[in-house]
Amino acid sequence: MSDGATDAPAAGAATRPQRPEPAPRRPEPVEGRAADTRHQIAAARRVVVKVGSSSLTSPDGRLDLDRVARLVDALAGVRQQGREVVLVSSGAIAAGLAPLGLRRRPRDLATQQAAAAVGQGLLVEQYMQRFARHRITVGQVLLTVEDVTVQSKYRNAYRTAAKLLELGVLPIVNENDTVATKEIRFGDNDRLAALVAHLVHAEALVLLSDVPALYTAHPETPGAERVRDVVDVGALTGIDISRRGSAVGTGGMVTKLEAARIATSAGIPALLGAADDAAAALAGQDVGTAFAATGRRRPTRLLWLAHVSDAQGSLVLDAGAVQAVTQRKASLLPAGITDVHGSFTAGEPVDLVGPDGAVVARGLVSYDAADLPQMIGQRTGDLVEERGAEYARVVVHRDALVVL
Repeated sequence: MSDGATDAPAAGAATRPQRPEPAPRRPEPVEGRAADTRHQIAAARRVVVKVGSSSLTSPDGRLDLDRVARLVDALAGVRQQGREVVLVSSGAIAAGLAPLGLRRRPRDLATQQAAAAVGQGLLVEQYMQRFARHRITVGQVLLTVEDVTVQSKYRNAYRTAAKLLELGVLPIVNENDTVATKEIRFGDNDRLAALVAHLVHAEALVLLSDVPALYTAHPETPGAERVRDVVDVGALTGIDISRRGSAVGTGGMVTKLEAARIATSAGIPALLGAADDAAAALAGQDVGTAFAATGRRRPTRLLWLAHVSDAQGSLVLDAGAVQAVTQRKASLLPAGITDVHGSFTAGEPVDLVGPDGAVVARGLVSYDAADLPQMIGQRTGDLVEERGAEYARVVVHRDALVVL
Protein backbone atom coordinates (compact mmCIF):
# COMPACT_ATOMS: atom_id res chain seq x y z
CA MET A 1 0.00 0.00 0.00
CA SER A 2 1.34 3.45 -0.89
CA ASP A 3 1.93 5.67 2.11
CA GLY A 4 1.22 8.79 0.03
CA ALA A 5 3.89 10.78 1.78
CA THR A 6 7.52 11.72 1.61
CA ASP A 7 10.00 11.06 4.37
CA ALA A 8 12.40 13.83 3.39
CA PRO A 9 13.19 15.66 6.64
CA ALA A 10 12.63 19.40 6.83
CA ALA A 11 15.05 21.46 8.86
CA GLY A 12 13.52 22.82 12.04
CA ALA A 13 10.26 20.94 11.67
CA ALA A 14 8.38 20.49 14.93
CA THR A 15 7.00 17.16 16.05
CA ARG A 16 3.98 16.58 18.24
CA PRO A 17 4.54 13.94 20.94
CA GLN A 18 2.15 11.03 20.77
CA ARG A 19 0.69 10.43 24.20
CA PRO A 20 -2.62 9.09 25.51
CA GLU A 21 -5.49 11.45 26.32
CA PRO A 22 -5.46 12.37 30.02
CA ALA A 23 -8.36 11.08 32.08
CA PRO A 24 -11.02 13.81 32.52
CA ARG A 25 -10.90 15.37 35.95
CA ARG A 26 -12.17 18.39 37.79
CA PRO A 27 -9.44 21.00 38.26
CA GLU A 28 -8.05 21.15 41.76
CA PRO A 29 -5.52 23.56 43.23
CA VAL A 30 -2.00 22.20 43.22
CA GLU A 31 -0.35 24.52 45.70
CA GLY A 32 3.28 24.12 44.64
CA ARG A 33 2.55 24.33 40.91
CA ALA A 34 0.10 27.21 41.45
CA ALA A 35 2.61 29.24 43.42
CA ASP A 36 5.19 28.60 40.72
CA THR A 37 2.81 29.81 37.99
CA ARG A 38 1.98 33.08 39.73
CA HIS A 39 5.64 33.59 40.58
CA GLN A 40 6.55 33.06 36.92
CA ILE A 41 4.00 35.68 35.89
CA ALA A 42 5.27 38.16 38.48
CA ALA A 43 8.87 37.54 37.42
CA ALA A 44 8.22 37.67 33.66
CA ARG A 45 10.47 40.23 32.03
CA ARG A 46 8.33 40.37 28.91
CA VAL A 47 4.57 39.95 29.25
CA VAL A 48 1.66 40.15 26.82
CA VAL A 49 -1.50 41.68 28.26
CA LYS A 50 -4.81 41.36 26.43
CA VAL A 51 -7.80 43.53 27.32
CA GLY A 52 -11.30 42.94 25.98
CA SER A 53 -13.77 45.44 24.57
CA SER A 54 -16.13 45.10 27.54
CA SER A 55 -13.34 46.23 29.87
CA LEU A 56 -12.81 49.45 27.91
CA THR A 57 -16.37 50.53 27.16
CA SER A 58 -19.37 51.90 29.01
CA PRO A 59 -22.78 50.18 28.94
CA ASP A 60 -23.78 52.17 25.85
CA GLY A 61 -20.80 50.81 23.90
CA ARG A 62 -18.69 53.97 23.92
CA LEU A 63 -15.10 54.08 25.06
CA ASP A 64 -14.93 54.58 28.83
CA LEU A 65 -11.96 56.91 29.23
CA ASP A 66 -11.72 56.29 32.98
CA ARG A 67 -11.35 52.56 32.34
CA VAL A 68 -8.69 53.21 29.72
CA ALA A 69 -6.83 55.45 32.17
CA ARG A 70 -6.90 52.84 34.95
CA LEU A 71 -5.50 50.18 32.63
CA VAL A 72 -2.76 52.50 31.42
CA ASP A 73 -1.79 53.35 35.00
CA ALA A 74 -1.47 49.65 35.85
CA LEU A 75 0.67 48.88 32.81
CA ALA A 76 2.82 51.95 33.37
CA GLY A 77 3.53 50.63 36.86
CA VAL A 78 4.78 47.38 35.35
CA ARG A 79 7.00 49.30 32.93
CA GLN A 80 8.49 51.24 35.85
CA GLN A 81 9.67 47.90 37.26
CA GLY A 82 11.85 47.46 34.17
CA ARG A 83 9.54 44.88 32.59
CA GLU A 84 8.45 44.93 28.96
CA VAL A 85 4.76 45.00 28.07
CA VAL A 86 2.98 44.22 24.82
CA LEU A 87 -0.70 45.21 24.88
CA VAL A 88 -3.19 43.37 22.71
CA SER A 89 -6.22 45.62 22.83
CA SER A 90 -9.71 44.99 21.60
CA GLY A 91 -12.03 47.95 21.30
CA ALA A 92 -11.44 49.28 17.77
CA ILE A 93 -14.84 48.17 16.51
CA ALA A 94 -16.48 49.27 19.77
CA ALA A 95 -14.83 52.69 19.49
CA GLY A 96 -16.23 53.08 15.99
CA LEU A 97 -19.84 52.29 16.90
CA ALA A 98 -20.84 55.67 18.30
CA PRO A 99 -19.33 57.79 15.48
CA LEU A 100 -21.19 55.60 12.97
CA GLY A 101 -24.44 55.82 14.90
CA LEU A 102 -24.49 52.09 15.67
CA ARG A 103 -25.89 50.83 18.97
CA ARG A 104 -24.61 47.27 18.81
CA ARG A 105 -21.70 45.42 17.27
CA PRO A 106 -22.58 44.71 13.61
CA ARG A 107 -22.80 41.09 12.52
CA ASP A 108 -21.64 41.45 8.93
CA LEU A 109 -17.92 41.60 8.21
CA ALA A 110 -18.08 44.70 5.99
CA THR A 111 -19.69 46.87 8.68
CA GLN A 112 -17.32 45.47 11.31
CA GLN A 113 -14.40 46.48 9.13
CA ALA A 114 -15.85 49.95 8.61
CA ALA A 115 -16.29 50.38 12.36
CA ALA A 116 -12.73 49.18 12.96
CA ALA A 117 -11.39 51.65 10.39
CA VAL A 118 -13.10 54.51 12.23
CA GLY A 119 -12.43 53.27 15.74
CA GLN A 120 -8.82 52.10 15.59
CA GLY A 121 -7.42 55.60 15.35
CA LEU A 122 -9.67 56.84 18.15
CA LEU A 123 -8.59 53.98 20.41
CA VAL A 124 -4.87 54.41 19.80
CA GLU A 125 -5.17 58.18 20.27
CA GLN A 126 -6.54 57.63 23.77
CA TYR A 127 -3.73 55.23 24.60
CA MET A 128 -1.12 57.64 23.24
CA GLN A 129 -2.40 60.52 25.36
CA ARG A 130 -2.58 58.52 28.57
CA PHE A 131 0.70 56.66 28.22
CA ALA A 132 2.39 59.98 27.37
CA ARG A 133 1.56 61.16 30.89
CA HIS A 134 3.88 58.38 32.07
CA ARG A 135 6.49 59.30 29.42
CA ILE A 136 5.83 56.06 27.58
CA THR A 137 5.70 56.01 23.78
CA VAL A 138 3.32 53.56 22.15
CA GLY A 139 3.36 52.05 18.67
CA GLN A 140 0.47 50.53 16.77
CA VAL A 141 0.95 47.04 15.30
CA LEU A 142 -1.85 45.58 13.15
CA LEU A 143 -1.50 41.89 12.31
CA THR A 144 -3.15 39.44 9.96
CA VAL A 145 -3.00 35.65 10.14
CA GLU A 146 -0.31 35.64 7.44
CA ASP A 147 1.93 37.73 9.68
CA VAL A 148 2.26 34.83 12.12
CA THR A 149 1.94 31.88 9.74
CA VAL A 150 4.00 32.84 6.66
CA GLN A 151 7.66 32.49 7.59
CA SER A 152 8.94 35.64 5.87
CA LYS A 153 6.18 37.80 7.35
CA TYR A 154 6.57 36.14 10.74
CA ARG A 155 10.24 37.08 10.85
CA ASN A 156 9.41 40.66 9.88
CA ALA A 157 6.67 40.91 12.52
CA TYR A 158 9.07 39.59 15.16
CA ARG A 159 11.84 42.00 14.13
CA THR A 160 9.43 44.94 14.28
CA ALA A 161 8.10 44.01 17.72
CA ALA A 162 11.60 43.31 19.05
CA LYS A 163 12.90 46.66 17.81
CA LEU A 164 9.96 48.54 19.33
CA LEU A 165 10.64 46.92 22.69
CA GLU A 166 14.37 47.61 22.37
CA LEU A 167 13.56 51.29 21.80
CA GLY A 168 11.38 51.39 24.91
CA VAL A 169 8.13 51.56 22.95
CA LEU A 170 5.02 49.78 24.23
CA PRO A 171 3.47 47.97 21.23
CA ILE A 172 -0.32 48.03 20.99
CA VAL A 173 -1.45 45.09 18.88
CA ASN A 174 -4.77 44.35 17.21
CA GLU A 175 -5.96 42.26 14.32
CA ASN A 176 -6.04 44.25 11.08
CA ASP A 177 -9.83 43.99 10.90
CA THR A 178 -10.10 46.27 7.89
CA VAL A 179 -8.35 43.80 5.58
CA ALA A 180 -8.84 40.42 7.29
CA THR A 181 -11.06 37.99 5.39
CA LYS A 182 -13.88 35.99 6.91
CA GLU A 183 -12.21 32.70 6.02
CA ILE A 184 -8.72 33.44 7.31
CA ARG A 185 -8.63 35.59 10.43
CA PHE A 186 -7.98 35.25 14.13
CA GLY A 187 -11.61 36.05 14.87
CA ASP A 188 -10.97 37.14 18.45
CA ASN A 189 -8.15 38.85 20.29
CA ASP A 190 -7.85 36.19 22.98
CA ARG A 191 -6.26 33.71 20.62
CA LEU A 192 -4.41 36.49 18.81
CA ALA A 193 -2.84 37.44 22.16
CA ALA A 194 -1.68 33.87 22.74
CA LEU A 195 -0.03 33.78 19.32
CA VAL A 196 1.53 37.20 19.90
CA ALA A 197 2.95 35.96 23.21
CA HIS A 198 4.66 33.21 21.25
CA LEU A 199 5.72 35.60 18.47
CA VAL A 200 7.49 38.04 20.79
CA HIS A 201 8.97 35.32 23.05
CA ALA A 202 6.95 36.54 26.03
CA GLU A 203 7.34 34.86 29.41
CA ALA A 204 3.70 35.30 30.46
CA LEU A 205 0.23 36.02 29.09
CA VAL A 206 -2.43 37.90 31.07
CA LEU A 207 -6.00 37.96 29.74
CA LEU A 208 -8.10 40.79 31.19
CA SER A 209 -11.88 40.94 30.84
CA ASP A 210 -15.09 41.78 32.70
CA VAL A 211 -15.03 38.31 34.32
CA PRO A 212 -12.70 38.11 37.33
CA ALA A 213 -11.83 34.41 36.90
CA LEU A 214 -12.93 31.01 35.69
CA TYR A 215 -15.76 29.68 37.87
CA THR A 216 -17.28 26.26 38.47
CA ALA A 217 -20.57 27.74 37.19
CA HIS A 218 -21.82 31.06 35.86
CA PRO A 219 -20.45 33.69 38.30
CA GLU A 220 -23.98 34.79 39.21
CA THR A 221 -25.06 31.24 40.07
CA PRO A 222 -25.36 30.62 43.84
CA GLY A 223 -22.53 28.40 45.00
CA ALA A 224 -20.27 29.14 42.03
CA GLU A 225 -16.63 28.97 43.10
CA ARG A 226 -13.55 30.55 41.62
CA VAL A 227 -11.10 28.14 40.05
CA ARG A 228 -7.80 29.47 41.35
CA ASP A 229 -5.42 27.32 39.36
CA VAL A 230 -5.51 25.00 36.36
CA VAL A 231 -2.69 22.57 35.68
CA ASP A 232 -4.09 21.14 32.43
CA VAL A 233 -6.61 23.12 30.37
CA GLY A 234 -7.41 20.02 28.33
CA ALA A 235 -8.55 18.17 31.44
CA LEU A 236 -11.21 20.70 32.50
CA THR A 237 -14.54 19.02 33.23
CA GLY A 238 -17.58 20.05 35.23
CA ILE A 239 -17.00 23.72 34.47
CA ASP A 240 -19.66 25.99 32.95
CA ILE A 241 -17.98 28.00 30.18
CA SER A 242 -21.20 29.01 28.43
CA ARG A 243 -20.86 32.70 29.26
CA ARG A 244 -20.81 34.60 25.98
CA GLY A 245 -18.93 37.71 25.06
CA SER A 246 -20.41 41.16 25.45
CA ALA A 247 -22.44 43.03 22.87
CA VAL A 248 -19.31 44.97 21.85
CA GLY A 249 -16.84 42.08 21.68
CA THR A 250 -16.36 38.64 20.17
CA GLY A 251 -14.68 36.75 22.97
CA GLY A 252 -16.24 34.59 25.66
CA MET A 253 -14.92 32.12 28.19
CA VAL A 254 -14.42 29.50 25.47
CA THR A 255 -11.97 31.68 23.54
CA LYS A 256 -10.14 32.64 26.73
CA LEU A 257 -9.63 29.00 27.66
CA GLU A 258 -8.48 28.30 24.12
CA ALA A 259 -5.99 31.16 24.40
CA ALA A 260 -4.74 29.72 27.68
CA ARG A 261 -4.40 26.32 26.01
CA ILE A 262 -2.38 27.81 23.13
CA ALA A 263 -0.05 29.71 25.47
CA THR A 264 0.51 26.95 28.01
CA SER A 265 1.06 24.33 25.31
CA ALA A 266 3.90 26.54 24.07
CA GLY A 267 5.46 26.84 27.53
CA ILE A 268 3.95 30.22 28.46
CA PRO A 269 2.06 30.53 31.79
CA ALA A 270 -1.22 32.42 31.58
CA LEU A 271 -3.66 34.16 33.89
CA LEU A 272 -7.30 35.13 33.39
CA GLY A 273 -8.54 38.02 35.50
CA ALA A 274 -10.57 41.20 35.71
CA ALA A 275 -9.23 44.38 34.14
CA ASP A 276 -9.62 46.12 37.51
CA ASP A 277 -7.18 43.55 38.95
CA ALA A 278 -4.53 44.12 36.28
CA ALA A 279 -1.83 45.33 38.67
CA ALA A 280 -2.49 42.51 41.14
CA ALA A 281 -2.49 39.90 38.38
CA LEU A 282 0.83 41.09 37.00
CA ALA A 283 2.27 41.11 40.53
CA GLY A 284 1.44 37.43 40.97
CA GLN A 285 -1.20 37.99 43.64
CA ASP A 286 -4.04 35.55 44.32
CA VAL A 287 -6.53 36.92 41.80
CA GLY A 288 -8.11 35.37 38.73
CA THR A 289 -7.27 31.91 37.45
CA ALA A 290 -3.67 30.88 36.78
CA PHE A 291 -2.83 28.33 34.08
CA ALA A 292 0.42 26.41 34.39
CA ALA A 293 2.68 26.01 31.36
CA THR A 294 2.61 22.43 30.10
CA GLY A 295 4.56 22.36 26.83
CA ARG A 296 7.41 24.03 25.00
CA ARG A 297 7.84 26.40 22.07
CA ARG A 298 6.70 25.30 18.63
CA PRO A 299 6.26 27.19 15.32
CA THR A 300 3.50 29.80 15.60
CA ARG A 301 1.86 28.70 12.36
CA LEU A 302 1.39 25.24 13.89
CA LEU A 303 -0.24 26.76 16.97
CA TRP A 304 -2.58 28.69 14.67
CA LEU A 305 -3.37 25.59 12.63
CA ALA A 306 -4.10 23.49 15.70
CA HIS A 307 -6.05 25.98 17.78
CA VAL A 308 -7.34 28.89 15.69
CA SER A 309 -7.85 27.96 12.06
CA ASP A 310 -11.13 26.70 10.60
CA ALA A 311 -10.70 23.92 8.05
CA GLN A 312 -12.14 24.87 4.66
CA GLY A 313 -12.37 21.24 3.53
CA SER A 314 -10.92 17.80 4.11
CA LEU A 315 -8.73 15.20 2.44
CA VAL A 316 -9.40 11.52 3.13
CA LEU A 317 -6.19 9.48 3.48
CA ASP A 318 -5.52 5.78 3.18
CA ALA A 319 -4.02 3.94 6.16
CA GLY A 320 -0.47 4.17 4.83
CA ALA A 321 -0.65 7.93 4.42
CA VAL A 322 -2.11 8.33 7.92
CA GLN A 323 0.82 6.42 9.37
CA ALA A 324 3.35 8.40 7.34
CA VAL A 325 1.88 11.78 8.28
CA THR A 326 1.26 11.11 11.98
CA GLN A 327 4.18 8.85 12.87
CA ARG A 328 6.94 9.68 10.40
CA LYS A 329 6.03 13.38 10.19
CA ALA A 330 6.08 13.20 6.39
CA SER A 331 4.51 15.49 3.79
CA LEU A 332 1.29 14.35 2.13
CA LEU A 333 1.48 13.25 -1.51
CA PRO A 334 -1.41 12.65 -3.97
CA ALA A 335 -0.83 8.87 -3.84
CA GLY A 336 -2.17 8.67 -0.29
CA ILE A 337 -5.43 10.58 -0.90
CA THR A 338 -8.67 8.67 -1.51
CA ASP A 339 -11.23 11.49 -1.52
CA VAL A 340 -11.60 15.28 -1.40
CA HIS A 341 -14.36 17.26 0.33
CA GLY A 342 -15.11 20.98 0.39
CA SER A 343 -14.31 24.04 -1.67
CA PHE A 344 -10.93 25.55 -0.87
CA THR A 345 -8.02 27.28 -2.55
CA ALA A 346 -4.29 26.75 -2.25
CA GLY A 347 -2.94 28.04 1.05
CA GLU A 348 -6.09 27.43 3.08
CA PRO A 349 -6.31 25.01 6.04
CA VAL A 350 -7.82 21.56 5.48
CA ASP A 351 -8.38 18.57 7.75
CA LEU A 352 -6.62 15.29 7.02
CA VAL A 353 -9.03 12.45 7.74
CA GLY A 354 -8.29 8.76 8.18
CA PRO A 355 -10.28 5.87 6.65
CA ASP A 356 -12.42 5.73 9.82
CA GLY A 357 -13.45 9.39 9.49
CA ALA A 358 -11.31 10.63 12.39
CA VAL A 359 -9.42 13.89 11.86
CA VAL A 360 -5.74 13.09 12.36
CA ALA A 361 -4.06 16.32 11.26
CA ARG A 362 -4.60 19.77 9.77
CA GLY A 363 -2.45 21.54 7.24
CA LEU A 364 -2.19 24.22 4.58
CA VAL A 365 -3.02 22.69 1.22
CA SER A 366 -0.89 23.46 -1.84
CA TYR A 367 -3.62 22.94 -4.47
CA ASP A 368 -7.14 24.18 -5.15
CA ALA A 369 -9.93 21.71 -4.40
CA ALA A 370 -10.81 21.61 -8.11
CA ASP A 371 -7.31 20.34 -9.00
CA LEU A 372 -7.12 17.43 -6.58
CA PRO A 373 -9.75 14.88 -7.73
CA GLN A 374 -7.81 14.02 -10.91
CA MET A 375 -4.62 13.63 -8.84
CA ILE A 376 -6.00 11.16 -6.28
CA GLY A 377 -3.91 8.02 -5.88
CA GLN A 378 -1.31 8.99 -8.46
CA ARG A 379 2.44 9.00 -8.01
CA THR A 380 4.10 12.41 -8.10
CA GLY A 381 6.52 11.30 -10.81
CA ASP A 382 3.66 10.26 -13.08
CA LEU A 383 1.87 13.57 -12.51
CA VAL A 384 4.99 15.55 -13.40
CA GLU A 385 5.47 13.51 -16.55
CA GLU A 386 1.84 13.88 -17.63
CA ARG A 387 1.01 17.42 -16.45
CA GLY A 388 4.23 19.33 -15.92
CA ALA A 389 6.75 20.38 -13.28
CA GLU A 390 4.20 22.41 -11.28
CA TYR A 391 2.76 19.10 -10.05
CA ALA A 392 6.02 18.19 -8.30
CA ARG A 393 4.94 19.98 -5.12
CA VAL A 394 3.43 18.01 -2.25
CA VAL A 395 -0.25 18.37 -1.37
CA VAL A 396 0.46 19.37 2.25
CA HIS A 397 4.05 20.06 3.30
CA ARG A 398 5.19 18.64 6.62
CA ASP A 399 6.27 22.13 7.77
CA ALA A 400 2.69 23.38 7.28
CA LEU A 401 1.01 20.46 9.03
CA VAL A 402 0.09 19.73 12.64
CA VAL A 403 -0.95 16.35 14.02
CA LEU A 404 -4.08 16.60 16.15
